[in-house]
Order: sequence, then structure tokens, then C-alpha cells
Amino acid sequence: MTKKEKRRNTVLLASLIFGMFFGAGNLIFPVQLGQNAGSNWVTATLGFLITGTLVPFLAMLAVSVTNSKGVYDVAKPVAPWFAAVFLVLLHLTIGPFFGTPRTAATAFSMGAAPFLPKNFQGLGMLIFSALFFSLAYFLTIKQKNLVKWIGKYLNPLFLALLVIVLLLALVLPMGSLHQAVQPSYSGNPFFQGFLDGYNTMDGLALLAFAVTVVYAVRGLGYQKEQVPKMLAKSGFFSILAEAVLYAGLVFLGTSSLGLFKVAANGGTAFAQIVQHFLGNVGIVFTGVLVTLAVFTTAMGLCASFAQDMHRTFPKLSYATWLKITTVGSLVTANAGLTNIVAWAIPVLMLMYPLALVLIGLSLCAKFFKRSKYVCRSVVFMTLPAALLDSAASLPTGKLPVLSDLVTAYHQSVPLASLGLGWLLPALVGAVVGTCLYLLFDKGQRAAVSQTEAN
Repeated sequence: MTKKEKRRNTVLLASLIFGMFFGAGNLIFPVQLGQNAGSNWVTATLGFLITGTLVPFLAMLAVSVTNSKGVYDVAKPVAPWFAAVFLVLLHLTIGPFFGTPRTAATAFSMGAAPFLPKNFQGLGMLIFSALFFSLAYFLTIKQKNLVKWIGKYLNPLFLALLVIVLLLALVLPMGSLHQAVQPSYSGNPFFQGFLDGYNTMDGLALLAFAVTVVYAVRGLGYQKEQVPKMLAKSGFFSILAEAVLYAGLVFLGTSSLGLFKVAANGGTAFAQIVQHFLGNVGIVFTGVLVTLAVFTTAMGLCASFAQDMHRTFPKLSYATWLKITTVGSLVTANAGLTNIVAWAIPVLMLMYPLALVLIGLSLCAKFFKRSKYVCRSVVFMTLPAALLDSAASLPTGKLPVLSDLVTAYHQSVPLASLGLGWLLPALVGAVVGTCLYLLFDKGQRAAVSQTEAN
């Protein structure tokens, strides 16, 4: 393979990765952050970039350095049963329960709903989502089509449309960056930005998408031992591009306060901004832009769900799992965007800490050889705190049976009131697990050392 072909493949794969995870949340939440953070936009953006760009990149590296094929392999050192449960929960979260239906719901609310009468919204959503997921199924049924459709056609078009909006905002600024700060960002803008990065679901998605990208890399002619390097290289470029666009979208949201009030959500804010620059044409422009963004993500989510589930539960074919996720997403999408976003938050507060510690354990695997003592100590020390963080963020409010427990948790555990109470238990688990590894895992360490020596 020539250097020119290698460069082309790197760009194509980076575009594939970017196109699969830069979707509805990635477009909407940075704009919303910009409006809410106001003058604190820089600090908030730094926190957002950690969970929005650094964590997804580290997830790619975690898969690469451990030669994992997907989520199951990353979580397996804890226990096979835990890996299976985590895989199912992760794919349900970013798949038919929240992530995938959010793509169709967002596309409809910003791309189709403005053109429909109010009494036709329900039926319109049903028809739109049926067409949306039927097309996603058709293009995803053959895995080799992913590189062609996402990397070569849809993603470049989406990027071109988005860059036009950002350039207009730079050339014709709507206002200064010194704007009022909303209450949620007045106290701890960095940590609030960090938590808001959960909403993009990218840290979870990259663990899941890795298996899809592995198929794409192998399809381009690379051998098994070359896959980790290509994943790391293409993942770095895609995440870098996303970070630049995030900064631009946050700038867009903050500067828009010179003309508009804080919108109910980032989607509404983005539509107002585009309409300001392009008039009535902006409504159509926004619809095309958002639909392209979320459709590429929907394809990636559907494919990764079917691939991972088929590999873990092979009795059902790839095509069958693909039908399950597209039909399930169709049903959930019709619950409405507001309900999807509201109920996703407590689930993400549970799943993200577990994903973060699994990524960290994979990146540090060479120091403890993925010992069960370390992996189990960290994960099972993190889990109770993550469950309490999840319970505290339910849209219905704290459950009465857990109210006192959550209150005590917030008062006694550092950072718990900020939604980050799992950090200290995870560190304690790492220390305890390392001690157990050094005391009781000598046989495993000796066997590994002998293998490496040979």
C-alpha cells in the first residue's frame, strides 16, 4: 500500500468516525452551553471538551491498546457476565432507548415540524421516523456501505453546511462574548460543562463504534496487527476536528445573546441563529443540516448495535439485530424529543462513570495486566456512587425511599453534589485493587512476564 493510499484511508476513516458520532447532541448541546455559560463560556467549554472530545479519543485508544473488538472485550476483565450486561445496557442507551431515537426526533423537530400544521405533528412524526429508520436500515444492512455513504458522501456535505454558518458568525458577529451567566453555570462552570458533555453520549458511542470501525479498517485491506494504529490515528484527527467545531458552536451560542434571549434548548437557538443569517432560506438550511448530521449518526448507531449484539448473541443474525434496533428506535422516537432527553440524563449519570473507569483501566492495563482484582475493585466501588448520582437526577425528582440516602451522599462524599461523587470511590478501588494484585496475583504476573520474555 502506497503512502498516498495510506493518507487517503486515514482521512476516509477519520471522516467515518466523525460522521457517525457528530450528530444531534453534538450540534445542539454546545450552542446551548454557550447561551447558558455566557461570560463563563471558556471555562465551561474546557470541561465540555474533556467529556465531549478527550474521553471519546481515549475510548478509541482503549480499544486499540487492548486489541479489543468492542465493548464486551473492554469490560470482560471485570467478569464475563458484567461485560455482557454492560454491553447490553450501553447499546440500549445509545441505541433504541435514547441515542438513536433522539436522532430522528431532532431531525423532525428542526427539519420537518416547522412546515407542518399542529394537528398533523403526531402523524407527521410517525411517517417521518418510519421513512428515516427504513432508509437507515437499507443503507446499513451491508456493512461495507458505511465507508462509502458516511465517509465519502454525507459527512463532507454536512461539514460544508456547518462551516458556512460558523464563517457567517465570525464575519458578522451577533454580539460580544461578555453575556449574562445562567444559574447552572454561575458556581462551577467547568464541572457543569463536564457533566453536560455526557449528553453527547460520545464516550459511550466510541466504545460501541470501535467495532464498526474495525470492520471498515479490515475492509480497506489492513491486517489485524495494523488495526490499532489506524484506529488511533484516524480517531485522533476526527476528535480534533470535533473539538474545533465545538469551540465554534459555543462561540455561536454565546454571541447570539446579543440578539436573542436564552432559548429553551440548543436546537431552537441554532434555528434562530441560522434564520438570522439566511432569512426564510435558513429554515430549510437548518432542516437539511440537522437531518444530515443525525442521519449519519443513526447509521453508525444501528450498525454498531447489530454488530456487537450479533457477536455476543450469535443465534440472531446481524440483519435481525438491525431490524430490532431500527423498529425499537422508531417506537421510542415517537415518545417525543423532550421525554427522550429528560429520561436519558439519569441513565447517562449511571453509564458514564462506568465507561470512564473501564477506559482508564484499559489504558493502564500494562501496569497490572488487566487483573481481575484491580478491575473489579474499581468498577464495583464506582457502581454504588453512580447509582446514587443517577437517582438524584431523575426527572421525577428524588425517589422518597432514596431521598435521605442521596442527601447524606451529597453531604459526605467529595464532589457528590456536583454529580461526580464516583471519583473518590474509583480511586479508592484502584488502590485496594492494586494492593490485592500485588499480594495475590503473583502467579499471573509471573506467567505474563515469562510469556513476554519468550
